[in-house]
Amino acid sequence: MFVKAIEVATEFTRPLLTIERFYGSTEVLRGASSLFFVNSDGWALTCKHVANLIVGAEQLGSRKQQFDGEFAAMSGKKKEKQIRRELEQKFQVDRKKVFEIKNRFVNCIEGPTRITMHNHPRYDVAVLHFEEFTRLLCSSFPVFAKNGSDLKQGKFLCRLGFPFPEFTNYRYDASKDTIEWTATGKDITPIFPIEGMLTRHLVDDQQNMFGFELSTPGLRGQSGCPVFDVDGRVWGMQSATNHLDLNFDVDQEVVRGGVKKKVRDSAFLHVGHCIHVEVLKEFLRSNGVSFEEA
Repeated sequence: MFVKAIEVATEFTRPLLTIERFYGSTEVLRGASSLFFVNSDGWALTCKHVANLIVGAEQLGSRKQQFDGEFAAMSGKKKEKQIRRELEQKFQVDRKKVFEIKNRFVNCIEGPTRITMHNHPRYDVAVLHFEEFTRLLCSSFPVFAKNGSDLKQGKFLCRLGFPFPEFTNYRYDASKDTIEWTATGKDITPIFPIEGMLTRHLVDDQQNMFGFELSTPGLRGQSGCPVFDVDGRVWGMQSATNHLDLNFDVDQEVVRGGVKKKVRDSAFLHVGHCIHVEVLKEFLRSNGVSFEEA
């Protein structure tokens, strides 16, 4: 049903790969988000919370640099444990907080990565502008639905993003006490589609419609991905997942492998929340970003 549309959307949908670690840990955690280009000038759409991850990585990097600098300057003047406790208090770090985040844009541009970001004042939307690149690694761009009022209950749509990350080109460098990208390992992660039926529209506190709900969840890694129909026409962007209580609680005894066991479970319906195409187009226009609609 969505075979051709997925081929179309793959041409302009890209991953943002992320590695992170918590303070005091050497374990590197990986994740991914999505974005999609809207024109040849290097403008792309994603979620505000994805854009904030980019900014957050820079802020954490600056804090770690200060932390390491002050630790080195105080080394030898006090006991190492005392120095570390003082700096942990000063910089408000502990083992439950992320200490480092590093991002990598895959198959987006060649040349320097200089990005300006504009966040929507109310909704989970951001536009990224890649600037000063030598070549944009995207030559096909989305067509947005012209009439958002045609988006009604029962319409089937598809999302395409990057859940279930498989990239392995990263490591923890003990000599530098930092996480880093490497030239070895798998440097890409597979793209993954999931379909759903439009179940309800979403309205804000002022009763303004800003999004819609799909009958299936948006998966981790699909935040910022396009939502499109069988023709590849974009109707929105995946933003979040909501969990609806079905009130189907299970508390019963079953037999598994010849052994009795007690099962306790509460069932939820996981549904996707998407930003409406009209919100996306209005925000693009307000930032002077050109796009195609039909």
